[in-house]
Amino acid sequence: METDHIQHRLLSMADPIYQTFQCRLMPGIAPERVLGVRMPALRKLSRELRDKPEAELFLQRLPHRYYDEDNLHGLLISAGSDYSRVVSQLETFLPHVDNWATCDLIRPKVFSRHKDLLLPQIRQWLQSYHVFTVRFGLEMLMVHYLHQPVISEYLQMAAAIHREEYYIRMMVAWFFATALTCRYQETLPVLEDRILPQWIHNKTIQKATESLQISTERKEYLKTLRIKTISSTGSTNP
Repeated sequence: METDHIQHRLLSMADPIYQTFQCRLMPGIAPERVLGVRMPALRKLSRELRDKPEAELFLQRLPHRYYDEDNLHGLLISAGSDYSRVVSQLETFLPHVDNWATCDLIRPKVFSRHKDLLLPQIRQWLQSYHVFTVRFGLEMLMVHYLHQPVISEYLQMAAAIHREEYYIRMMVAWFFATALTCRYQETLPVLEDRILPQWIHNKTIQKATESLQISTERKEYLKTLRIKTISSTGSTNP
């Protein structure tokens, strides 16, 4: 079958050294699911397969056996030019995404031309019970809306997410750290007013102070906004 041919192509591009490296980054993924296909090779294969019948069959064949197949799946969806079709494909695929790397590589180009339709869809994704569907929705909110003329609505949407899963909390922190780099004045009150949970609040500040896009002066002020915790001994820790 054509999809088996794609799997064989991926197997032929497997890199054991890179596989070991990737597994260290994703401790929750079984090593036997990771082939170690490097991203440039995956992108090249995605371009070769785009709009071909075998790619369509591949997108319909879920779940995939390998992590690398999931990554190829995400790249093929990202290249789609029909907004409704891309959203439909995502609705089918996102429940199968089980790691941050696959989630974060999905960047549909068509979304930039349909922001009026995308925002209600993002709201739906943010309500999902599935961790990486929520993370994906947050990332799309970050990528496509932080440069809009007014961003208060989008800051409120991100701040309203109250989930304990690590990969969602990290994405919320990434969202606000990114907002600080491009819309510092509008985002700063979120930290000054301590709207976010403590862990996300402090992680946002950490990520923002690691950014090269924020001035030293602003970084020093952000550090003063860290919320200190009281340990069991009564001492305080940042």
